[in-house]
Amino acid sequence: MKHTVVLERQLIDYSNLGLDLEGLASPYFRMLLIRMFEQRLLDLFVRNEVFGTTHTSMGQEANAVGVIDALNRDSDIVWSNHRCHGHFLAYCGQISPLFAEILGRRTGVCGGRGGSQHLHWRNFTSSGIQGGLVAAAVGAAYAERDSGAISCVFLGDGTMGQGSIYEALNLASLWSAPVLFVIEDNEIAQTTPRSLGVAGSISERAMPFGVRSLSYEGTDVRDISEHARDLVSYVRAASRPAWFHIRTVRMGPHSKGDDTRSREEILLAQKKDPLCIIRSQLSSHDEIDSRCESLIEAALQQAQKAPLPCA
Repeated sequence: MKHTVVLERQLIDYSNLGLDLEGLASPYFRMLLIRMFEQRLLDLFVRNEVFGTTHTSMGQEANAVGVIDALNRDSDIVWSNHRCHGHFLAYCGQISPLFAEILGRRTGVCGGRGGSQHLHWRNFTSSGIQGGLVAAAVGAAYAERDSGAISCVFLGDGTMGQGSIYEALNLASLWSAPVLFVIEDNEIAQTTPRSLGVAGSISERAMPFGVRSLSYEGTDVRDISEHARDLVSYVRAASRPAWFHIRTVRMGPHSKGDDTRSREEILLAQKKDPLCIIRSQLSSHDEIDSRCESLIEAALQQAQKAPLPCA
């Protein structure tokens, strides 16, 4: 028997939750949703309920929310990597389809066949191949030069050794492709410290290509959002590429248990937790915390009830 599942490819609207999501409450809500999703995902992995591997973005939620909020979700194109859950949820908020995808269910984003790293939803695409989507991001931006849409591609410091990045930078500048390169520099590539794998300055990487560059060190979503909006406005108006280097933190291991950093290094990263920074600025967050937890559990239960692709 052949089964067909039609997924509603609409962006999630949280306005009917009955929460006051004005000001800092809105980014806090979405950052917390990402954090709780990935914490629950790690719990599932411990229980051997996850197909394949998974890479969390805990500590980098402010990058996803701050940058993607600066984009036009209806027309701009987002390209992500192996550490994609935060980018995906910040883009569309499809919690249950993402759970279902990672659990290998038919209602998943890609029918349960893409897993944790390979997602496609509307104008969002991710791949576990390091630097594998950079050329596609530039090509899509070039194709959209007259439409007003831009591309945004997320990279890590561990991808700086890939030659395709520099080929893409060269063509993006030569062809005036409206693409924003976002480098989430957490200073470690799997288990290799950046100092052992990346020569020179990441902040200055794009400058020889005549690409406007900006570097920010920190995890405050307000700062990231402000910088991202400035760069997105420039890319869109000038139809030129830009390079946004964010010196961020990775609070968890590369994937699950592969963390060779010292306890002191991990504690230092945890002190820069973006959720703690924004939570300290809120007068109250208990209701948001409770609602996020309820949403995550409901989405997981829905995904767990869905059939496998071959069922």
